[in-house]
Amino acid sequence: MHRTHSGGPVRLRLLLLALGTFAVGTDGMVMAGILPLIARDLDISLTAAGQVVTVFALSYGILAPVLATVTAKWPRRRALLTALAVFTLANSLTALAPSYGVLLGTRVLAAVGAALYTPTANAVATTLVPPERRGRAIAVVMGGLTVATALGVPLGTWIGRTDWRETMWLVTGLGAAAFTGLALLLRELPQPVSGLSLRDRLSPLADPRVLGAALTTFLVFLAFQTTYIYYTLATRPATGGDQDRLTLLLLVSGIAAVGGSQLGGRLVDRWGPRPVILSACVAYLALAAAQPWTLRTMPTALAASALTPLAGWSIAVALIARLASLEPAKAPVLVSLNSSALYLGMAAAGGTGSLAIALFGDRWFVCAGAGLMALATGVAALTTRPPAP
Repeated sequence: MHRTHSGGPVRLRLLLLALGTFAVGTDGMVMAGILPLIARDLDISLTAAGQVVTVFALSYGILAPVLATVTAKWPRRRALLTALAVFTLANSLTALAPSYGVLLGTRVLAAVGAALYTPTANAVATTLVPPERRGRAIAVVMGGLTVATALGVPLGTWIGRTDWRETMWLVTGLGAAAFTGLALLLRELPQPVSGLSLRDRLSPLADPRVLGAALTTFLVFLAFQTTYIYYTLATRPATGGDQDRLTLLLLVSGIAAVGGSQLGGRLVDRWGPRPVILSACVAYLALAAAQPWTLRTMPTALAASALTPLAGWSIAVALIARLASLEPAKAPVLVSLNSSALYLGMAAAGGTGSLAIALFGDRWFVCAGAGLMALATGVAALTTRPPAP
């Protein structure tokens, strides 16, 4: 029976699902490379442009559990195609946005599509394969997000180096390609078990361990994104404002993110989540504290762009493993809470980053990221302590 699930067509379906997550991931993260162009084109400040990321991430973080509940009884194929249709339409409208207000509205609409697509794609991946291969199926689909960091962001930055709207047309094309492929090849999909209510999805937060893990994820991504959203500004002394140099830094950062994910997974299997979270947080903290100096020249910026994501994405993998291990039977719900915490951290980072720039200036605002990581490390240390014997 399972042989039909494990052959070539299933692999192709998983890769098409991954193409969708690649489009979503590129859309969410590529803004870091094109914010100055958006600011210049729409005649707004860089920090105002940064709120484009805030609006998308905040909408995603809030809407993901709500949309999962509302669409729980929909056929999975309809949910996936609706999500991609909304996502693709929203990005085409982003590319055409004539004003800042319209741009923000289109980012909310794009988040609706993204927040419906990613959890649904993960659920569908688990129905295409036998139980013993579900972890690998999810890894393939979520691999689209990692590849988006490694390739989508630098590619989008390079394509939009003179016109940011061309970047958004790239994302629109990726969404349209995923929609077309899934429409043609995902004819029938098993319906997952009946969906949970919104209360059921949020109820694990009553467990202090789950709440502590979600808070750690929120703070880690708040620290990371406070700098990353304004990476163009942080690295300007090294790049001299040259988009090709910025693209190179983002490419190195993306490849390092893939390496960090792999490294984090291996270290978690060997040591468990807690040692990886704490050691990687300390490493990230040291690297972030050095950024006012390391981001001044291209050679040191390249080194920082490689080492910082290596530590950061090791933390991200360990955080997911930690949550999933708390109550394995509820792992999908716990991981979805982790995703919401992640996006809410990204959303808040638009505000903390702009505040840090206003308070500390272009060079020293990155220290805010280091301070937030110190707070995240403290919370992680307190909330992962093993119970007293």
